[in-house]
Parts: sequence; C-alpha cells; structure tokens
Amino acid sequence: MQFKDVIGQKQLKKHLIQEVNSGKISHAQLFLGKPGYGGLPLALAFVQYLFCENKGEEDSCGVCPACRKTEGLQHPDFHFSFPVVLALNKTTSPAMPLWRSKIEEQVYFDINDWTSHIDPKERQATIGADESQEIIRKLSLKSYEGGYKVMLIWMAEEMNLHCSNKLLKILEEPPANTLFILVCAAQDSLLPTIISRTQLLKIPRVAFDDVDAYLRKDLGINNTTASSINARCDGDLIEARRIAESHEDQDNNRELFIQLMRVCYKKDVIPMMDWAEKMGQVNRERQKIFIEYALHMFRQSMLRNYTQDQLNRVSGEEDEFLNKFARFITGKNIMDFMQSFDDAYYHLERNANARILFTHLCFNVMRYIHKA
Repeated sequence: MQFKDVIGQKQLKKHLIQEVNSGKISHAQLFLGKPGYGGLPLALAFVQYLFCENKGEEDSCGVCPACRKTEGLQHPDFHFSFPVVLALNKTTSPAMPLWRSKIEEQVYFDINDWTSHIDPKERQATIGADESQEIIRKLSLKSYEGGYKVMLIWMAEEMNLHCSNKLLKILEEPPANTLFILVCAAQDSLLPTIISRTQLLKIPRVAFDDVDAYLRKDLGINNTTASSINARCDGDLIEARRIAESHEDQDNNRELFIQLMRVCYKKDVIPMMDWAEKMGQVNRERQKIFIEYALHMFRQSMLRNYTQDQLNRVSGEEDEFLNKFARFITGKNIMDFMQSFDDAYYHLERNANARILFTHLCFNVMRYIHKA
C-alpha cells in the first residue's frame, strides 16, 4: 500500500517518510488510534516505503519487486500478528490467506469486521501464548533480503497477559534491524511495560474535508448526505462507511426519532409503549444506529440554537424538522439526553433486553423534553 492510498493524515505521512530518510527509525512503534482513523493503512504504507528500492520524496515507487511483494503481503521479511479464534487456530500463520483477502477487500476494518470474516460464529478473537513463541521464532531468523525485518501486530491490545509478558524482552532488545509496529485502538488495555518500550505515534481523527472527499468520490454520496454523515462519524472512516451503507435507513431513523419526540412530548403512554415495542423488534445493529442518529440530532439541535445554523451538517428533511424541534433542546436538558442515550448504547452492546431498554428511554425522554 502506498501513502497516496491512505486517506488524510498528511502530517503523519510526512513524519514517517522523514523517519525513514533520516535513518533514525525507532525499533518499536505504537500506532495508537481508532481503526477508522487509518492506523493499519499507515503502517502498511510505512513498511512499503521502508522496503522500496526506488523511494520518492513523498511515496514508494509501487512498481519495484520489493513494493510488489509488500503490497501483496508476500514480502519474506514482513511478518504479521493479529487476533485469531483460538478454537480454530493457535497462531496467525494458518489465517494468513484470510488476512490477505480482508486487506484486499477493505483495508479500513475493525475487530468486529475481522471476527465476522474469520469465524461464522463470531467468537472472541485474541493473540495467545503460542503466537508469542511464533513471533520470537520468526524474528530470530536472518533477514531474507538483507534489510529490515518487520513484525506488525494489529490490535495489539488483544494480546493476552501470557503473550504480552513473553514479548517484553524481545521488544526491549530486538535482533539487529528488527522493527516492531503495534497497531492499537485502546492504550489502557496494553501492559504499561509494553507501552514504555515503544515510541508512541498518536493517530488523530481524519480531517473533515478528507472524509467528505472519501464519501463523495469513493462512495458516490451526494453533497448534502455526505455532510450529514460526516457530522456523525467524527472523523472515523469505518463509521462513515457503516452509516453510508445503512443510508437507506436514514429516512426511517428520522421518522422514528420524530415519532419518539412527539409521543413523549404529548405524554401519550400507549403510543410510547408501542414505539418501544417496535424498536425492540429491530435487530441490534439497527438499534445502535438509531441511538447514534438520535445523539447526532441532539448535537445538531444545540448547534442550531447557539451558532445560528453556521455549523449545522444536516439533510434538507432534517433541517426542516430542526427548525421546529431545536428549541426543545437547551442547556437545561441536553446533558440528560446525551447521558441517557449514551447509556442506552452501552447497554445494547452488552445485550440488554431491548424492549425494557427502549421503554425506559421513552420515559426519560418524556421527563427531559419538558425541562426546556
């Protein structure tokens, strides 16, 4: 993968290129940020630039033998470690064909996408003790092509304790010309001793203009819809794609939100219960998307009230609704709304009873909307 294929992150690209050209490459680097910010694509482009035989000022050449092998994930000195379902495989090696196919299909993916790809039952994936032995074995071999050996550990926070402890020594004192790249989304889940042995590279959210260009050019989304999705995804390309793919539900989510606000404002208990029953029958992923949509509408309401529409990112239909609705969302109730819907999302992820959850949410909304 080349840097030109990584969406946004211009400053980080420059930093990584300078690092290679200066010859001062830290032996262990931690790429920290949400998967949708592009940690994995950046790491792949970085390694390809490192191996490239005809480096340019801004990118790898993409055509030399080293680039072709790296891009196909076939370079003999480029190794990978990633979570696997231990009931299927103890190490990553048997899962490499699936890893290659997933990256070829879509290089921006998270642990849920990966688990769905490797296991129909979607069991928990982890990086276990056997994998640490495999990492040490691979890196103990001489470089095939006489340069760097690279070990990329994707979702490093999924290493279990036994695996993490076994890697401490090699992380601190790796063989010559060995580079570790740990791609991680949750720093708190890593051992402090792992973090202390790496150079931290924080990956920020993708810039608004870069997300906008991705939605319009790559996904073919119209300008108005792209602005609405962009405001909701918070610089996360995986989230942007997920919202775009479910865009046919946008009208449905808007109507569900309007219904909820109306019946709660009128204190119509039976329609409120009917609404909760209807939401309880929707699949869990769509329930979560609705919660995210509701949070988006609350944020846009506050922007409408306090910025005179200057920062609003909504569709025409949403704009028409907010003209009447936004005045009901004020400083007196916004935190209550946000907390209540955040809690609902949290409990949905932990398999709460959806009917009970949405019934409780209805009564909370009824209380809060009258605070305005």
